[in-house]
Amino acid sequence: MNDGPLIVQSDKTLLLEVDHELASECRKAIAPFAELERSPEHIHTYRLTPLGLWNARAAGHDAEQVVDTLLLYSRYAVPHSLLVDVAETMARYGRLRLDKDPVHGLVLSSTERGVFEEVVRSKRVAGMLGERIDDTSVAVHGSERGNLKQALLKLGWPAEDFAGYVDGEAHAIALDETGWNLRAYQKEAAESFWHGGSGVVVLPCGAGKTIVGAAAMSLAQATTLILVTNTVSARQWKAELLKRTTLTEDEIGEYSGAKKEVRAVTIATYQVLTLRRKGAYPHLDLLDAKDWGLIVYDEVHLLPAPIFRMTANLQARRRIGLTATLVREDGREGDVFSLIGPKRYDAPWKDIESQGWIAPADCVEVRVTLPEGERLAYATADPDERYRLAACTFAKTTIAEKLVEQHRGEPTLVIGQYLDQLDELGEHLGAPVIKGSTTVKEREELFEAFRTGDIDLLVVSKVANFSVDLPSAAVAIQVSGSFGSRQEEAQRLGRLLRPKEIGADGTQKPARFYAIVSRDTVDADFAQNRQRFLAEQGYAYRIVDAADI
Repeated sequence: MNDGPLIVQSDKTLLLEVDHELASECRKAIAPFAELERSPEHIHTYRLTPLGLWNARAAGHDAEQVVDTLLLYSRYAVPHSLLVDVAETMARYGRLRLDKDPVHGLVLSSTERGVFEEVVRSKRVAGMLGERIDDTSVAVHGSERGNLKQALLKLGWPAEDFAGYVDGEAHAIALDETGWNLRAYQKEAAESFWHGGSGVVVLPCGAGKTIVGAAAMSLAQATTLILVTNTVSARQWKAELLKRTTLTEDEIGEYSGAKKEVRAVTIATYQVLTLRRKGAYPHLDLLDAKDWGLIVYDEVHLLPAPIFRMTANLQARRRIGLTATLVREDGREGDVFSLIGPKRYDAPWKDIESQGWIAPADCVEVRVTLPEGERLAYATADPDERYRLAACTFAKTTIAEKLVEQHRGEPTLVIGQYLDQLDELGEHLGAPVIKGSTTVKEREELFEAFRTGDIDLLVVSKVANFSVDLPSAAVAIQVSGSFGSRQEEAQRLGRLLRPKEIGADGTQKPARFYAIVSRDTVDADFAQNRQRFLAEQGYAYRIVDAADI
């Protein structure tokens, strides 16, 4: 027995003692292959999953490194059966491979006949395969490359894809580093993607994911289709590309509800691509409008189902996904892995913070008590209504007012889920409200006024969660959210993490992230889920009573 911070158990759970002096070092070491499940005060629980181990394998970590990490940090003897299972699970990745063959086209092969026979006889892959070539290889219908990779992942035999990519139509794109320089981690992220050919880059909000996308474009030197969450995001991408690259206004097109421009670099919204009319998706023709050399998926954790389906048909195109978190609330991380590609680069938030590229954050949960009448209404309500009742109590408005007053003069966002609650907050705080019905023009004007300091308080709905660049934001007050969504927490915290001014002590002033939560309700239950994300990134999380505000 040694004095490590980790307890490794045979059910594939890892228990990390938070207060141990090696806890931060251990968290960083296990992050590439273990997923955080629970994060109360003293002991955090991680789990080893096949997908986590395969992602680690694809990123260049081998079973020996994983085993060595577990042995190094474990307080007690690591169960031998678990070590064997780790080695065998990671060894499954790459036992099947996809290659291009000059005679047969796309070919699935294996070094082991037993594995090969198990897979080709599965009903999951029926109809995707062509003629048998020999005992360990079979032709694959070219259009089924993505679907086959999805099916093989579900069978527990993820295929490594060596079939290569078409270069697409060449188009000169270079970074213009006038007045700025590509950061070391941004360069490493872009090169990690390029070396793998497709995959996902995970970086904190504020760490410059758009610039990583631009760097990937400069490596591809080809026509590029960029898929983004909304029109505001599309225009921010365009502005950033004009600022950071040699691209001109005429070379960048916007394909959204407002415009339908197809150019060498085209920025399209997920909404317009997934627009459905009479059972068809009329705008998916955009994918065939050009011989794209690169497809960029912004906020890859939000990809709608139709985008997955179309991506299955785009396996010959280089693809890069950008995100702050690979967590998907619908559990489709496996589809991201098989269709966009495995995780190629993942920078821990605290590492980027320690380099000064994002601000430190103070995360505080403020607990309020429902008044007696509201508590009774909550207790007798249908389960489906309880979260709304707990989330929208007027007690939260009172606390939000106090917090805004405490931080008067600091750029502050008040963030919520329910529109009537946001309207109430806007009225009480005397602040503009941005929600789904706010026009794109009005949103852009208000965001710009916030950036320039003309206004320092905005009330925003979930429309501001994604791809909205508000570098000046220093305080966020969250009153309600999407049922404890960890991906939403990542985005909301990320609104605050752009670098801040340096104080007299030579350090950045920390951002303040408040979540106002109704105790003894499902609101508090969902808050625990959000804590998982913050703990996973290494952030401390304080809980205070509303009376102390």
